[in-house]
Amino acid sequence: MNVSRLSQRAIVFCMLCMMCSGAALAQNTTLKSPFWSRVRFGGGIGIGFNNAGFNGAISPTAYYQVSNSFAAGVGLNGIYSKVNDSKLTAYGGSLAALYHPIHFLQISGEFEQLRVNRSLGGFSSSAWVPALFLGIGYRTQFATVGIRYDVLYDDERSIYLNPWAPFVRFYF
Repeated sequence: MNVSRLSQRAIVFCMLCMMCSGAALAQNTTLKSPFWSRVRFGGGIGIGFNNAGFNGAISPTAYYQVSNSFAAGVGLNGIYSKVNDSKLTAYGGSLAALYHPIHFLQISGEFEQLRVNRSLGGFSSSAWVPALFLGIGYRTQFATVGIRYDVLYDDERSIYLNPWAPFVRFYF
């Protein structure tokens, strides 16, 4: 499969995601119960191309706003990467807590557990890989931009290049 065909699929995938998120935002909010009025949905999507391959990630999340300064939530994670003859797929879930000591500051903790399947030539492996991210970010009404650190990082097992990772979280 060449890169231009991957680009076409990525564009179609992104358009489908935007249409689905638009339909979700167009829901009638007057019928929400007190519980659902405190639930916020969000997540992230990532996509990358180079001459040798492709990588993509999707991570929908749902947070319950416990108070004005604290939220807790769950998420699903899916990652796919193919570069030359190596391939990685990872899927799993996460539990997260968000704390806002002041309106523009977010402190976060997130435990992630992924089933990672790797193949390189004739060698393949599968394992559950945990990550515990502690992060800090600048918060606006619908998004947070920041950095997080994986305290369980293991350079031989982790699917991430290093323990530090920038993030952008969106909420609706």
